[in-house]
Amino acid sequence: MISGVVLAAGTSSRFGSTKQVFVLGSKPLVAHAIDALRDAGVGELIVVVGHDRAAVEAVLPPDVRVVVNPAYRDGQATSLAAALHDVAADSEAAIVLQADQPGITPDDLRALIAGFHDTRGQITRLRYIDGPGPALLSREIYAEAGHLQGDAGARLLIASHPDWVHEVSVEHRAPPDIDTPDDLGHREADTPPGG
Repeated sequence: MISGVVLAAGTSSRFGSTKQVFVLGSKPLVAHAIDALRDAGVGELIVVVGHDRAAVEAVLPPDVRVVVNPAYRDGQATSLAAALHDVAADSEAAIVLQADQPGITPDDLRALIAGFHDTRGQITRLRYIDGPGPALLSREIYAEAGHLQGDAGARLLIASHPDWVHEVSVEHRAPPDIDTPDDLGHREADTPPGG
């Protein structure tokens, strides 16, 4: 079984409010990642929450498992560790997505899963034409990934073990992160719930 993990515990300091609940294209930002994982056919959905926990949990669909990261202020790696400690016992790998990259598609994630099944490598990562994308981590490295520190998350693992990485190329540009309200650009955005 492949697990799907969405890291949604951050403070959104550059955005100015809890961006995870900001409504973009008729649904909260965090729901874009959840829907992409669900449509790609993952076996379980985990969302890690921390900052503004009640507001984020309030917009989550009922089929996700919520993992609370009380140490979210210590960096993204703590959220990754919290998720990997809570994946199902039969999880063979986990796709890790951020809550602020709504352009990741189910097709992208299906390509990532197929790449993992082809190689059974420790880390399978998407490679867009202009840079790297999300990664899938195999169960064999859950323990090591669970001991990462800081705000870089799996990037530190990838940098320290490049021989573990198998890349799957997709023929389009990487979808932009939503870090500030200006990043919404031409995207049609509504007000956040209750805002």
